[in-house]
Parts: sequence; structure tokens; C-alpha cells
Amino acid sequence: MSSVPSSVVRKRLFIALLVGLLLFGGLLARLGYVQLVQGKRLSEKAQDLWTRNIPFEGKRGRILDRNGEVLAYNISSPSVLAIPAQIKDPARTARELSRILMTSEEKIYRQITKKQLIVRLNPYGRKISEDRAKSIQELRLPGITVAEDSKRHYPEGSLAAHILGFAGIDNQGLAGLELVYDKQLRGTPGHVSFGANAKGERLPGGEDQYTPSEDGWDMVLTLDKNIQMILEREMDQAMAQYDPENILAIAMDPKTGEILGMGSRPTFRPDQFREVDPEIYNRNLPIWRTYEPGSTFKIITLAAALEENKVNLKGHFHDPGYAKVGGAKLRCWKSGGHGSQTFLEVVENSCNPGFVTLGQRLGKEKLFDYIKKFGFGQKTGIDLNGEAKGILFKPERVGPVELATTAFGQGVSVTPIQQVTAVAAAVNGGELMQPYIQKAWKDPDTGEVLKETEPHVKRRVISEEASERVRESLESVVAKGTGRKAFIDGYRVGGKTGTAQKVGPDGRYMKNNHIVSFIGVAPSDDPRLVVYVAVDNPKGIQFGGVVAAPIVRNILHDSLRYRKVEKRKNQIPPEQRPLTKPIVKVPDLIGEKVSDIRNSLYDTPLQVSGKGGTVINQAPKPGERVEKGTPIRIYLGDK
Repeated sequence: MSSVPSSVVRKRLFIALLVGLLLFGGLLARLGYVQLVQGKRLSEKAQDLWTRNIPFEGKRGRILDRNGEVLAYNISSPSVLAIPAQIKDPARTARELSRILMTSEEKIYRQITKKQLIVRLNPYGRKISEDRAKSIQELRLPGITVAEDSKRHYPEGSLAAHILGFAGIDNQGLAGLELVYDKQLRGTPGHVSFGANAKGERLPGGEDQYTPSEDGWDMVLTLDKNIQMILEREMDQAMAQYDPENILAIAMDPKTGEILGMGSRPTFRPDQFREVDPEIYNRNLPIWRTYEPGSTFKIITLAAALEENKVNLKGHFHDPGYAKVGGAKLRCWKSGGHGSQTFLEVVENSCNPGFVTLGQRLGKEKLFDYIKKFGFGQKTGIDLNGEAKGILFKPERVGPVELATTAFGQGVSVTPIQQVTAVAAAVNGGELMQPYIQKAWKDPDTGEVLKETEPHVKRRVISEEASERVRESLESVVAKGTGRKAFIDGYRVGGKTGTAQKVGPDGRYMKNNHIVSFIGVAPSDDPRLVVYVAVDNPKGIQFGGVVAAPIVRNILHDSLRYRKVEKRKNQIPPEQRPLTKPIVKVPDLIGEKVSDIRNSLYDTPLQVSGKGGTVINQAPKPGERVEKGTPIRIYLGDK
């Protein structure tokens, strides 16, 4: 057998050594790459594999009125979590929990034996009371933990329910402002982390890691809680008195577009929304509902005619009781008509034929141009969900009859928020404002203003001079015309009535079924409030001046007093007409006993609030002039 030369052996050894060095070098390079380059990422992945998180929510931001009054906030309401792998005795655990959570053992057993890392006991273990949470903690059941949690609380019950909306069980906004501004209100959730093996069992000796949550911002509204309470009080009284299908109301600052109050009936409690028909909380009537406005729309026709110099309010107009247009006979609400009158009296009397004439003088293009400039036919852009835009005639479909009916508010479809915004522009000097309800955002800890919404002028619609004449005309409507029941001694109220027939499912106007409304402005010389109320199908008399005007009067009266608006001395004196009630002075009832008042004022309706035997306050105030038979609200206490 021949021997291998030593040179070949050395060569083979060298190659083997070289291969070994290369393999070892590659291994070192790989080890270095994994350790130095990928080490952090792989370590994080490993950490994720053995780390379990128990989440908890951030505190949802509060909702405040413009004066800092709290309308919505979170209260502590813990939730029960289960870690199935750590539960030693599922049957006993289910039995103990069912006793405290008031549900069946079977339901709990199914949840705590799921093959999941963490299970929320839903819904019976969510948002439980502090007492139940304490009882569960005292049991010290392995694998069961009580996590910090909270639920939304609305301290004023149903107040401003359609505006606020509500939040769900998972801290998410579901309706109203809670939904619109959910991102800002919600905050960022936190969690507690602990180490666990592949089975989910807690690793011995490990320490829990706490990652704090971030609270949501506090939201400040333009809403004034006191005005909102006044507005809702009047709606409740009207529901009881007239039993209508529904009522809606809006109060706005015409100079800024800020919503000071808004509501509708029927209503609901945000924390009990599941107990009512979804149509009630899904339909915010002041911004969602569309209908023919009726005579409140005549303010727009008047403003356009004044701006275009198409009318002299001192000029004369003869009303025979109807206007013939395109073969149609458009009647006045007053049988036989108003006869000879000035155009100011046309406005005071809400005379349809007179407004037909104003529409004809303006012409189709001009009238509809102003209607669009005032914001009709488009959404106002208010920061609430569910707004409608209404319906206007298409230009090619506007003939002589459509022009005439539009001029007095029939045939077009508008929303209440459009009407309030448009009338605000007509009386505030001529500027169309952007309506809004979210005023500012604040840091929940420091109270620092983080962001603020400023009033925004969309465009100028009419001149200041035309706006002033609109205000004077509307004040004359209240002092001498169809809006007399909105008169407030000393406050210079302007306004306009509306009585609109409703359209039925067959597309025809319904008989004896109207939406009656009134829009009021005060004070007329320097508007601080525009208030609109619409009552759908009130039982009994269906006229805006009879039903809605007194409601607006009460809202304006109490709101102006609350805002400390000074009375005026240059008010247009009220005119008493045949068949109207006489104007009388309100007696001073403060300090009187209730029993004595009932005997002396047997012919005056009394609305009583509070407890006690003595009158401590009243509205209207002593000495004010009102129609005889106007209800007097007395507030009782003990002196």
C-alpha cells in the first residue's frame, strides 16, 4: 500500500483549517449581527411573547357649558377581567362570580374557560358598582382581576340630550357631540403588564409594569345651561298643554352664531338611551327635520325686497283676500282680506297677497339668489351630526305660481337651524354667521385653553340699513300685528309667526294638521337673542301667534333677565285691537301666601315651582304689561 505524501497531507490540513476558520468566522459574524443589529428587535419580540397586558381606559373628557357647568363626565365603574390560564378552579370561580354579578354560572364558566389570553366578562362584568368590585377583590380568585374602568354620567338627566348624545360601554361616542368629537374626548388607553409563560401562567418573581393612560380633553360648549333649562321647561309645559306630536326650539346669539340652547320633545336620558325608540335619539329635530316654513320665511322675502329697494313700507297695498297667479287663486289667511293697508301692515298682518307682490317685484332670479345667500338649500355646517339641507325648487321648475308661493313660505323645505341662522343674518346687521356649538378645548388637569373656536362670518347678505328696517318691521309685528302674544314690556321684541300645512304621505296637504311656529328677536335695537319654536300638530287652535308666540315670549323674557339685558324706554307701544285681550299690569305677588293668591287671582293661570308657602320670586315681574289671562309663574319658598 502506497503512502500519501506529506505535502498532500499538509495541503488537506490547511484546507480543513481554512474551511473551519471560514465557518467559525461566519458563525461569529452571524452571532454579532443577531446580537448587535437585531438584538433590540428580537428582544422586544421575546418580551411580547411572555408579556400580558391588562388594559384600562383613559378618562373621557368632560363636557361643560359656556360657564363651566358640567354636563357630562366619567364616574368610576370597574370591569372584571379573566386570565383563563391562571384560573385553578373554573367551576368554583364561576359559582362565586355568578353570585356577585347576578347571572348564571354557565355563562361565566363558558367565558372563563375560553382559550384566550384575557377575557372581559361581557356584559355583566362591565362597568360594575364599586361595592361589587370590592366583593370580587376580597375573594382573591386566581386568574380574576378587577380593572379600573369608568362610565359616562350625565348629571342633568335629559337636559340637552340630543346635543350631548351618549357614549357606549367601550368609552366610544355613539351619538351627538360624543360622536362628533369622539377622538378629542376619548384620550389614550393605558395598561398594566406582567410576565407569563406560554400557558399564560404568571412568571414567579416578575414585577408589574404600569403604562398610564392619557385623559381626553375637556370640551366647552357655547350652550348656556340656564337658557337650556328655560327652553326645555317651556317645551315641557307646551307638551302638557297642547299634546303635540313633537316640539323643537333653538336659541342663538345672532351676532356670533353661538347656539345658546337647543332641544326637542320627545326626549331621552343619555345614560338610558337603550330604553327608548332609536328614532328619538337618532333624530335631532332642530337640524334634521325639514318642512315648509310658512310665514316665518316671509322675513327673507322682506329682507330681499328692502335691500333691492322694491318696497316702501309706507306705500299702500290693497288686499282683496287673494292673489290670482298663473290661473291659481292664492288666498290670504283672513277671509275677505285686509283691504287697504301699508306694506308695513302687510308684514304686521302676515298678508299672503302682499308678499306675493313682493316676490313678483323681486323676480325669480333675485328672490332665489337671496334665498341661497341666506343659506337655504345647503347645510349650515353646524358641528352636529345628522344635519339635512332642505329642498328648493329647481330654477327650471319655477313658474309664476312657484315664485308666488315661495315668497310666503310654501313649496320650499327648510330646517329649523337654517331659519334661525338666516333670520339672525337679517337682524344682526346683514352678516350670515356660521352656527356652532363647540366653543373651546381645555386641558383636563390645568384648565388651560388648548384651542378655541372664533365666530365666523360666511358672507354679507344685506346692508346694515336694510337690516335695521327688518328689525323695525318685526318689532311692529309684535307690537301691532300677529305676534302680539310675544310682547314683553320694555324689551323691544320683534318676531314673525308661522302656520304651515304639513304634506301627507300622498303628497297632498293635510287638513287640520299644521306645524305652528314663531321666531323672536330681542332686543330689536341691539339683538342679543334669536329664539325659534315650532309645535307639530297641537291639539286645539293651530296658529303660530296663539301657540308658539307665548312660548318664545317666556324663553326670551327669562333669558334676557338672566343675561342682565337692560330694558328699553323707546319701545313701540302695544296696540289693542277688537277681539283681543286687554293689556294689564302684573301684580306684585312676592311675599304673598299661596292661599291668598289663589283667592284673589282666580281668573289668572298660575304655574307653581318650588316648595313652601310663600312667593319668593315671580315671572313676569311686578308692573310689567301683559295680556289679561297671561300665566304667572311663581316660585315658592319659606321666609
